[in-house]
Amino acid sequence: MKWTDPPVLFSLNATRELSERIAQYLDVPLSEHEERDFEDGEHKARPLVSVRARDVYVIQSLYGGENETVNDKICRLLFFLGTMREGGAARVTAVIPYLAYARKDRQTKPRDPVVTRYMALLLEAVGTDVVIALDVHNIVAFQNAFRCRTEHLDTRRLFAEHIRERVGEGPVVVASPDPGGVKRAQLFQETFERVIGRDVGMAWMEKRRSAGVVTGNLLVGDVKGAFVLVVDDLISTGGTMLRAAEACLEQGAREVYALAAHGLFVGEAEKAIRDPRLSKTIITDTVPLFRLNPDVAQSHVEIVSTAPLFGEAIRRCHEGGSIVELLEGPSAS
Repeated sequence: MKWTDPPVLFSLNATRELSERIAQYLDVPLSEHEERDFEDGEHKARPLVSVRARDVYVIQSLYGGENETVNDKICRLLFFLGTMREGGAARVTAVIPYLAYARKDRQTKPRDPVVTRYMALLLEAVGTDVVIALDVHNIVAFQNAFRCRTEHLDTRRLFAEHIRERVGEGPVVVASPDPGGVKRAQLFQETFERVIGRDVGMAWMEKRRSAGVVTGNLLVGDVKGAFVLVVDDLISTGGTMLRAAEACLEQGAREVYALAAHGLFVGEAEKAIRDPRLSKTIITDTVPLFRLNPDVAQSHVEIVSTAPLFGEAIRRCHEGGSIVELLEGPSAS
């Protein structure tokens, strides 16, 4: 693509692979920067190019990694965003493919923290003008937590196009694995109906969590003979997806796929992912598959690239284009 005044892209080292794919989509190189770690555990990062009066995008996915904790990554991102403001950037955008602490968006017990709001305060405090994130746990809480501009991206069209040839001619049902995800599943159902050109059913699972124990096995919706797509924002241990798959198959579903933007795969997730009741698990590349055995990942997991989605979102933000049209199509308003 032709640029008269291209955006400035930075990637912190932990998200380099995804960032390179985003930069390749935009045909804009990642700008050089330096990251240094000190003997006492402190660190610094600084740009090696001028950002004065430029439109700057800093990419960092906030998952706990092999070498850096979630909190390490948050701290590095905050400091680097602040450095952009110190350097005189005209606008500073944090591109956060996986936003940490998005699940703690309300008080579920007395005196609970509301960490989603604290994350917003931290990002705003260092001078962030815009936050772009993908499939956060609760979009309402995300949008209400920030006073700066937010752009929430989702995987509806990515997954719909990826899975469209797989479902066959029989009935198709989109299912939410819990009541809180019904709206997300409904939006995907509507998108998938447009993509495949026929009706798609809806179902959802009962789910209650107390002291880390999940209960509830009621399935609402008709899945008999259906190709079922269980849709969620993330997969942690995989237990929620497996419960939903088991319930759907008991009610006569012919096949169950799990779809989630973020694959954390902690704890005994590998056991859940390779369970035959889940035909396939489809995720994006916001979190690398470093916790899964490569053979299990290759056999049971499919990865859909988010680089075109993030790249196009950055291009539209830079040029004043429509994010709504990006997510829902040209006819959206």
